[in-house]
Amino acid sequence: MLILTNEYPPDVYGGAGVHVEYLARELAKLVDVDVRTFGKQAETEGRLHVRGSAVAHDLGRTDERLRPVLAALSRGLGFAAEPVTADVVHCHTWYTHLGGVVTKLAYGIPLVVTTHSLEPLRPWKREQLGGGYDVSSWVERSAIELADAVIAVSRETRADVLRLFDVPAERVHVIHNGIDTDEYVPEDATDALDRYGIDRALPYVLFVGRITRQKGIIHLVRAIEHLDPGMGVVLCAGAPDTLEIAAEMESAVAAASERHGNVVWIAEMVDKPTVRQLYSHAAVFCCPSVYEPFGIINLEAMACETAVVASAVGGIPEVVVEGETGLLVDFEPAGDGSFQPRDPERFARDLASAINELMRDPARREEMGRAGRRRAVAHFGWAAIARQTLDLYESLLD
Repeated sequence: MLILTNEYPPDVYGGAGVHVEYLARELAKLVDVDVRTFGKQAETEGRLHVRGSAVAHDLGRTDERLRPVLAALSRGLGFAAEPVTADVVHCHTWYTHLGGVVTKLAYGIPLVVTTHSLEPLRPWKREQLGGGYDVSSWVERSAIELADAVIAVSRETRADVLRLFDVPAERVHVIHNGIDTDEYVPEDATDALDRYGIDRALPYVLFVGRITRQKGIIHLVRAIEHLDPGMGVVLCAGAPDTLEIAAEMESAVAAASERHGNVVWIAEMVDKPTVRQLYSHAAVFCCPSVYEPFGIINLEAMACETAVVASAVGGIPEVVVEGETGLLVDFEPAGDGSFQPRDPERFARDLASAINELMRDPARREEMGRAGRRRAVAHFGWAAIARQTLDLYESLLD
């Protein structure tokens, strides 16, 4: 199998990178796996081979907003330029789709595309990419409509693919994301909390993720003023999409800290041992995303026995069971294609209300945490997901 990906360890910043890391590891127990990624990796372990690829073109004079898009296309051509002996090529995120299309056509092998997100449903990317957003949308559409199989990470995402693209229904398959429940486990250590100045005497609500419109972190920050006193807020949030949202985040956190206090902002992407500690000692994990095809971050928190408050969007309700492993918060979209809430203030208050509800009932949230761990173990193991993926590959070759 040939897997093309933007992210691969040590360069992982989102759910797609987590997905590829564990899927490749599990597939390599069954077949030879060739991973081509953005970076400088060069490693072989058993049947797993990982090679990073540099940008092949001089982009020194390219407009800053277009540079990441054209760099991705350059790397995609580099992926296809290397000899290919695989039976199937499998792409993850639009960054690699050009490489996948060229590989399929040039080498005559089936193309599989996993839809971790969809460009038509991320209009805020124009703020980051300018006209590059039209390029990424074109590349994504071309790959999805040409693919021999499309993997949707949730039933909701499958419905989006069929609504937005010209793809026969029988080509679109649902295979969920997964979680390594041996790696994501409740953690007793607290040195990371001490390192970041988190008051262990206070129960805290936790956010982990990138600073982007999609993840809805600004709505959670605005909810802080409505939280009950006597709790902490920990925002593990870095990698802002743009300078504008970075400045907005700084202003909102400063204002929230003045009103509430006990706000800790970890403005960086942390390693796994640290994030395990943050999950494990949080009273509540909050995922306020406005668009989320699956929401692997919720699974990580659940596996660490933490109750979840999340927005009821995309694939999240397929992961978080309302009233059993957490609480889901609905909102009415603005209707302008932005996916932002029509009434942001009400959404912020509703998030705060759900968090307050669980904070006031320690026994309930602890039972939700245990139920979340059981659900993660029973339904989202990577070995089963790799087997489903390999079965799909083999059906294409048949």
